[in-house]
Amino acid sequence: MISRAIGFEKGFGLADGNFFETFEIMLPKLTEYDVMVQNIAISINSIDTQLRQSGKGTKAPHILGFDSVGIVTQVGGKVPDLVAGDRVLFAGTTTRYGSYSEKQIVDSRIIAKLPENLSAEKAAAMPLAFLTAYELLIEKMGLTAKENCNIGTILIINGAGGVGSIMIQLAKWLGLTVIATASRPESIKWCTSLGADFVINHRKNLTKQINKLGYDSLPYIAVLHSADQYYDEMSELLSPLGNLGSTVTTAKDHDLTKLQKKSGSFVGEYIFAKTDYNFRIETQGKALTLLTKLLSKEMLQSTLTKTLDGFSPDVMYQAHQLVESNQLIGKLVIRY
Repeated sequence: MISRAIGFEKGFGLADGNFFETFEIMLPKLTEYDVMVQNIAISINSIDTQLRQSGKGTKAPHILGFDSVGIVTQVGGKVPDLVAGDRVLFAGTTTRYGSYSEKQIVDSRIIAKLPENLSAEKAAAMPLAFLTAYELLIEKMGLTAKENCNIGTILIINGAGGVGSIMIQLAKWLGLTVIATASRPESIKWCTSLGADFVINHRKNLTKQINKLGYDSLPYIAVLHSADQYYDEMSELLSPLGNLGSTVTTAKDHDLTKLQKKSGSFVGEYIFAKTDYNFRIETQGKALTLLTKLLSKEMLQSTLTKTLDGFSPDVMYQAHQLVESNQLIGKLVIRY
């Protein structure tokens, strides 16, 4: 099966020009757990811009794209609960061609069916960021995945970003008090609208601001931006037996003895670890099913804030410009 796709041959910076091209790619044959999906709405994530810059991490031609909502067109022999015509959402993998493609082969175990009352655009903004937030809070920090069944306070650094925007809401649903960081008036307003109990400025001393709120330490801290900048301060701010989590890579080594004396834990989150190693991948489909339920019941709101229309190199280039500007609040979705 041939599919039209948008990609590039070598990594490039946006300032060098638009090197996105249209390709005709050969899709792999369906395995017994696979489905073929016709993509109808996709979201652009920061990992897309990082992979475009480096040109590493996926095979050439590089067909990126992870978040998607699409319509199932073919089903493998051991797919029990999906049929042609179902709308689905997923976050994809780094091991196959991504959603910058009209058609895509996806493992059904990382998919959730999309209820009729949810729009494709609003749903497409959510999967990757939700899985990142869910796995960090539930699987790494040990919180219980039930409404109001947890206690404690969490600090979320970069609350207005794609992951932070969902983590604020998910943490509130779990029962936590949420302190988010933001610096611009519009991003502060955004975090508050999502349910953050407090919003502090990450351009100022965080410890002093936390102390003014009445906290000497915090049991949960999520660093979603600039891990190198915040590691030392957050290690000091963490409560004994607390969890310090990060979704971003570091450029230098960090001293774990800062946490050892508190029996604190440092936990990293990378959602493609499961699909890269074919490890418990079905848990992602189950987590996305929870996402669809929370969206349907309006217990979570979509983080969609910007929509572009069209399937072309020019639209993809414009989308990457907007995401890479670091001025975008929430998520950007492209409708095919």
